[in-house]
Amino acid sequence: MNAAPASPDVKVRELEVGGAGGPLSARLYAAGPAAKRDMLVVFFHGGGFTGGDLEEADDFLRGLAESDHQPLVLASRYTLATVKPFPAAVEDAHAVLKWSKKNKTKLGWTGKLLVVSGIEAGANLAAVCGLMSRDRGGPTLAGQLLIMPMLDPGLSTGSMRQMTHCLEREKVTAVCAQAYRGYLPNAADRAHPYASPLQSSRLKNLPPALILSAEDDPLRDEAEQYGAKLINAGVRTTVRRLPPAQLTDPNARNECACRLHAMSEIDVFLSGLEGQGE
Repeated sequence: MNAAPASPDVKVRELEVGGAGGPLSARLYAAGPAAKRDMLVVFFHGGGFTGGDLEEADDFLRGLAESDHQPLVLASRYTLATVKPFPAAVEDAHAVLKWSKKNKTKLGWTGKLLVVSGIEAGANLAAVCGLMSRDRGGPTLAGQLLIMPMLDPGLSTGSMRQMTHCLEREKVTAVCAQAYRGYLPNAADRAHPYASPLQSSRLKNLPPALILSAEDDPLRDEAEQYGAKLINAGVRTTVRRLPPAQLTDPNARNECACRLHAMSEIDVFLSGLEGQGE
C-alpha cells in the first residue's frame, strides 16, 4: 500500500520555536478552515540522533494534519548528536513542549490537548518527554504517539539480533549501533531512563500511548516491549505492528507511517484523547 499523495489543502508555515539552548527551526501544519484547534501534536523527526530534518517526514505530517480530527501539527528540529550529545536533544524536545504551551496563541491552539510524537530517534525523544513532563511538573500531555521508536541502546532485543543473520539487513543494526555511539558517547548514560526509556523502572502516571512497530524492523521488539511495560504500569496503551518496511531506503519508516492503516490507527487513538482537555 503506497502513501497517500500530499494534499495542497494543508497549509505549512515555517517558524522558530524555543529549544533548551536557543531557537530551533520548525514547521506548523494545518488543514481545513482557519480556526483555533484544541489539539496540537508536536513531532520529532528520525535520523538516528545524528541526522534527519523536517523534510523527511513531510508526507506523513501532512497526512496527520488532514486526519479526521485535523490537529495542528508542529514539527521541530533538535540538537543533533554531531553538535552535542545526550542530553541536548531531549532537553530541546521538552523545551519545545513548554514553548508550545506558552505560545499557544501564536500557534492558533487553545492549549487543551498536547500530544507528543516522533519516529525512530524522534520517538525516543517523544517517549522521554512523557517522563520529563511527569517528573518536572509539566506540561501536561494528553497522549504520546511513538512510531517505530529507538528505545534500547543495548541493541539486545531478539528482532535486533535477528538482523545480524541477514546480510541485507545487518547494516541496519550497524547503523543503530553507530547512532547510539554518537548520541551516548558516555557508556554510563545508556542506563539513564531519559536515554533509554525501556530501562526505566518508573513508568506510572504517563500519558496514554499508541506505539506502532513494524514487521522485519530491528526496532520492533523494543517498541512492543515498551508497550507491554507501559500496560503493566497501568498506562492506557495500544500497540500495533505494521507490515514490513523496505529498510534499504533511508526514509522507509516515514513511508511506512504514511500507509493508510497506520493513519487509521492514529485516528482512533486521537479520538480517544478528546474530552481530556484541562
